[in-house]
Amino acid sequence: MPTSPIVQAMLLAATGVCLLAFWKGGPTERIGAGLILANLFFDLFVSPKLPGELRPTLRLVLDALTASGLLALAMWYASLWLGAAMLLFATQFTLHSYYFVTNRHPDYFHALVNNLNFLGIILCLATGTALSWRWRILSDRADDAESGDDEASVGAG
Repeated sequence: MPTSPIVQAMLLAATGVCLLAFWKGGPTERIGAGLILANLFFDLFVSPKLPGELRPTLRLVLDALTASGLLALAMWYASLWLGAAMLLFATQFTLHSYYFVTNRHPDYFHALVNNLNFLGIILCLATGTALSWRWRILSDRADDAESGDDEASVGAG
């Protein structure tokens, strides 16, 4: 488990945003949150149990699978936040593959790019959830106003 307060705060924020997406988001946001939570779960709980030489490979596989899942979701639902999150996960994959191929140990630059990138992914999901929630509220209001007009005209006739 990460001991850095910044990383712990980001993990707490990511979990909160994913739970909000499950609660108030549409199907796109729920599936995206599920992909992100699955990535976090494997990275936090499965990866530490593996031998050290397998962890970078698992991280690459997780990032590739998550980016591919978001790509398929973006092609199905055509959402801007999904496209941005997918590109950010592809950037994560590129960062991790660069360090893997060059056999470099994670340093300050890796931590900075990784954390900023993950923050961007969470902000994309939060934005998508907020927009979906707002759209549903406006749609419900329009439906209520429409049904209210119909009832008034039926009573007048």
